[in-house]
Amino acid sequence: MTDPVRSRILVVGLVGLWSLFVTIVPIPAITISPAAPILTVPTTNSPTSSADQPRIVAFGDSLTAGLGVGAAESYPAQLQRRLENLGYHYRVVNAGVSGETTAGGVRRVAWVLKSQPAIVILELGANDGLRGLNPRQTQVNLERIIQQLQQAKVTVVLAGMKMPPNYGVEYTKAFEAIYPALAQQYRLKLIPFFLEGIAGSSKLNQADGIHPTAEGYRLIVDKILETVQPLLKK
Repeated sequence: MTDPVRSRILVVGLVGLWSLFVTIVPIPAITISPAAPILTVPTTNSPTSSADQPRIVAFGDSLTAGLGVGAAESYPAQLQRRLENLGYHYRVVNAGVSGETTAGGVRRVAWVLKSQPAIVILELGANDGLRGLNPRQTQVNLERIIQQLQQAKVTVVLAGMKMPPNYGVEYTKAFEAIYPALAQQYRLKLIPFFLEGIAGSSKLNQADGIHPTAEGYRLIVDKILETVQPLLKK
């Protein structure tokens, strides 16, 4: 196979990641290496001082950071507005870092805990899967994150992730099984699939076929609220 043909195949594989069923090799991570993390707190009009509000930390990768959409359209920012409209006084912190793996997440737990969260929505693992990393190691890393958060008395909501079918039945099943197994073991609230109803939709994803649009994130927040709202107090 010539280099130009190989390049075209890889480009198509990236753009149509969730809709392809055949590929030559696992697609590498779709985002750049993590930059120095910055905690982002969405603007709030709540009458309660933000310093006094319990915190919900959105801990994840580019899907949490909101790569490709404006800061106000990321899911943490949209979640903040929805909570305010529902009368909940919580401060949502965007701790998403583009390119983050579960191994990077392990290194960031202490930093996340500095914000003293009441709840952490943990969305990590997609970049592990896209790089074809061993699902067992991904699970071990997520366990380490969960254990540290629970030791700090933080309520953990786990966002499940899936790999596209072109990664093969054995790999996709092993990867998908990570999240319900951890949720059961550690008694976590589980969002079965973070991109449910979004993955594979050209209307709800950006041109890369992977990251949601603002409307896609709105639908994600709907699902998150179904899981998170029973944990909240007014």
